[in-house]
Amino acid sequence: MADYNEMELMIVVASRQLEDGSSVGVGTGAPCAAAMLAQKMHAPDLLIMFEAGGVGPELRRMPISVGDSRTHYRGVRAGAMSDIMEPCARGMVDYTFLGGAQIDMYGNINSTVIGPDPAKPKVRLPGSGGANDYASYCWRTMVMTVHDRRRFVERVDFLTSPGYLDGPGARERAGLPADTGPYRVITNMAVIGYEEATKRMQVLSLNPGYTRGDVRENTGFELLWADPLGETEPPSDDELRILRNEIDPDRIFIGR
Repeated sequence: MADYNEMELMIVVASRQLEDGSSVGVGTGAPCAAAMLAQKMHAPDLLIMFEAGGVGPELRRMPISVGDSRTHYRGVRAGAMSDIMEPCARGMVDYTFLGGAQIDMYGNINSTVIGPDPAKPKVRLPGSGGANDYASYCWRTMVMTVHDRRRFVERVDFLTSPGYLDGPGARERAGLPADTGPYRVITNMAVIGYEEATKRMQVLSLNPGYTRGDVRENTGFELLWADPLGETEPPSDDELRILRNEIDPDRIFIGR
């Protein structure tokens, strides 16, 4: 079995979620690496979209930002943020990857402030950017993150990007499109989905080397568990070769 680190595992697992012929809104770093890997492995017609306006570029090297000229290279469109968010609102973006400092059991994300009083935060974060638009209108939202209790909290300090809000039917009552919302949370410990009936996080598989106890200890709320509980398939030699040699040869994002 090939040796790999946790970031490589997360990127590989994320890439496997992306279907050929679908569209995905990504930022730079690990989400972009996952999309590039999917294109090279099993989804050659995956349409990659960048928040700053690049659509369908030929990604020979990893962009360093969403506004990098490489996000437009031989693309089908070179526009602005509005040219991405408008089709997103029309239901034309299948997947997206979001990040944040906190996430709760319903997939609500905080990337704005830490602390009980938003006017006097303990930590001020970058904010939404296009994340709220993606979370509101994209069909399936995914998160890649390290698994620890500071991130997986019972209630987010600030709701930047909506998940399932407070449970079944809440997105629809808020005016958001039906059948959109959180899909996967991919961590160094597990792959997590959402139970259909309750809209709560449900662990689908454990990553190699981790136990239920590890995941529970690093989560600030009660998780649901799939039955049977799966084991995440490790990266293949081909996935690692492409990721290391073609996508991130300088190991800027995947590490050493």
